Amino acid sequence: MESARPLIVLLCVTAYMVACVGFGLWAMKRTKDTSDFFMAGRHLGAFVTSMAVFSSTLSGFGFVGGPGLVYRMGMSSMWMVICVSIGYALSFFLLGKRLRIFAEVHQPLSLPDVVATRYGSETTRFLVSVAILFGVMAYLASQILAMATVLQILIVENTRLESISIGATIVISCAVLVFYCVTGGIIASVYTDVFQGVIMIVAAVLIFATAANTVDGGFTEMSRTIMTDDPEAMGPWGTLGMMGCLCWYFVFTFGGAGQPQIITKMMMNRRITDARYILPISLAGFGISALLWLSIGLVMRTLVLQGEHAELSKADDAVAAFLQVYAHPILAGVVFAGLFAAIMSTADGFLNVGTAALIHDIPTALGRQAPKNELFWARVATVLVAVAAGLFARYSPFGLVALLGKFGWGIFASAITPTVAIGFNWKRATAGAASASIVCALVVNLMDLALRQQGVSFPWAIDGSALAFVVSLIVFFGVSLLSRPPVLADDVKNLIDM
Repeated sequence: MESARPLIVLLCVTAYMVACVGFGLWAMKRTKDTSDFFMAGRHLGAFVTSMAVFSSTLSGFGFVGGPGLVYRMGMSSMWMVICVSIGYALSFFLLGKRLRIFAEVHQPLSLPDVVATRYGSETTRFLVSVAILFGVMAYLASQILAMATVLQILIVENTRLESISIGATIVISCAVLVFYCVTGGIIASVYTDVFQGVIMIVAAVLIFATAANTVDGGFTEMSRTIMTDDPEAMGPWGTLGMMGCLCWYFVFTFGGAGQPQIITKMMMNRRITDARYILPISLAGFGISALLWLSIGLVMRTLVLQGEHAELSKADDAVAAFLQVYAHPILAGVVFAGLFAAIMSTADGFLNVGTAALIHDIPTALGRQAPKNELFWARVATVLVAVAAGLFARYSPFGLVALLGKFGWGIFASAITPTVAIGFNWKRATAGAASASIVCALVVNLMDLALRQQGVSFPWAIDGSALAFVVSLIVFFGVSLLSRPPVLADDVKNLIDM
């Protein structure tokens, strides 16, 4: 069977791609209007929504980027894993019930619709839409880069081609994503999330067991080997250091309530009471799937240090290298298929959010009517957003998939969390404060990006997104308290008082 490994892997991936075409065509028949395209008609069950919530967070960010971070930084990235779990609970506590009731009453098509109703401000709607577009570019770029990285290795290892550039595989990845997303919209994404969520959970357990048995002595020996080489890597802060890890703690714990890929799905479930089931299922799925994040990074770093495997050219190659060499061929094929499922559905979700901002929210904020054939233009905008994200994936200064995804997460956290998570729980929050905090968050994040482009970073390993988040919160509370109390609609006041 080992000799048939390339064939098995290619058959599994090909079967999945065919299934994606089928999902897209099936979803296209069910997508009748923009409500279906952007909000799945609000008819999703608790289990489907749960799978969509956790898998849209893990995806290529966790499947490819997570092990790459462990390989490069040791225990530093565990601050992401643990804090995202806490962030889930905080997000549902602050927003789960409120957003679903709001969606029931006002029938919004997007998160900026909800924000505009809460603050009564088209300026705030516009700025939230712009922030979403910036965040989508970074987070979607991480999915495209993850898919391209894996495709590059698969094509070289399993075909007669001696090499293929990352730029070429980025083009291939964008083409596949565009077809899938244009045809099915959010319906294709959330139902594929069920398939890929189950695969991720099962595969993570099997990969964890495989990794534990790849090295004699299991994870104890892995820890000892890595600690001998670099004691900091296995320490509580990893190689990033205390300040960097605490910045990640702040951004990933409190910033979870500003992630549109999560909070938008809170408005899609069939019943308001489903939130009590969605949170524990999502947490359990994420916690189990994160075993893959940790185990592959540790085992590949150990194998390299012990001389059993050549040094990886890129840290993000850890997953593909492990599956290609050390996992059972069938397991490798299934995991590769699950990986592509994770990337495809998550990319679809981000494309959907970005397209809604571009085709629906920004024109509405500018006082323009939606185009006559809004569904057609939504699909055109999807292509444009995908191309822009592909270019960012190719030329961004972030070398690792997870760091690129972290940048997108940080934009969402700093720009949206105060406006949404605090604004829907505090009647004193004003539209001016929300707008000012979003502008400040975007300015600091873009400054961080510009500095990184020049090879410069903030001192003491301070994360730019964490700094943007702090500035955003200070501005949000400061402007709100210095402004006159807002006059809120009765339904908004009742919602906040719940």
